[in-house]
Amino acid sequence: MNEHYTPAVMSTLATQLTTRDRHLLRLVWDHKVLTSHQIARIAFNDPTTARHRLVKLHHLGVLNRFRPKPPVGSAPWHYVLGEIGAVVLAIEDGIELSEFGYRRERVLSIAYSQRLAHTVGTNDVFAQLYGAARRTDGCHLHTWWSERRCAAQWGTHVRPDAYGRWTENGRTVDFFLEYDTGTETIGRVVAKLDGYDALTRATGITTPVLFLTSSRRRESTLQDRLQLRAAQTAVPCATAVTGADPQDAVWLPYDRRNQRLRLGELTAHWPPSGARC
Repeated sequence: MNEHYTPAVMSTLATQLTTRDRHLLRLVWDHKVLTSHQIARIAFNDPTTARHRLVKLHHLGVLNRFRPKPPVGSAPWHYVLGEIGAVVLAIEDGIELSEFGYRRERVLSIAYSQRLAHTVGTNDVFAQLYGAARRTDGCHLHTWWSERRCAAQWGTHVRPDAYGRWTENGRTVDFFLEYDTGTETIGRVVAKLDGYDALTRATGITTPVLFLTSSRRRESTLQDRLQLRAAQTAVPCATAVTGADPQDAVWLPYDRRNQRLRLGELTAHWPPSGARC
């Protein structure tokens, strides 16, 4: 352990971190980066309280932050795990920092990554579902696996951006998420279903694939291609457009183009086929 993180220093820090703080550190690490808006939705009831607490965690060094400069307007603060935060989590896991896998330069490199918008967009789906479940009776986000964990589990066949299990009013749906920013051709996006078909054959479990697209026009084009492919795949699919609340009636099944469904309603539209975890 770094000499700056002596038992006395860590003991003092431990008295300043709440259970919620530690949970947030774990979430930020698992998701690589979370914005201030996402963190507020995930863990706080008041955005002002969230802002003040995040400033405190940044000053403690458990979180680092950066603010990208978009072409228009301003962006919220983006938070990543700080080195002291990594030490806290490593201690919780009973391992050394070197075993934990934290590298400060690698963590901060996401600020310059071409995939930043993709990662933040995917994480926004998680934040919205997690926040909705926290505030709404009858809703629960049982499972959310990040891209990294999905790759470790199913990388031989597919590399989804996330895997989730959502319950609303007694209806549970498992799904893979493909977050489409519009940088790939539609053909390449649709071709990902080959991997999902292979995974279905290998496991005997059919899990819907949800495509979240960058625009209504792109969604319409994707729907046309999914219609053409319908006879070739056993994997159910639905599409929606970014910016909408993912739990709401925004999902358009490829085999039912005249009615958008809530996330929880997809399980009634498609026969249940078993859970993955």
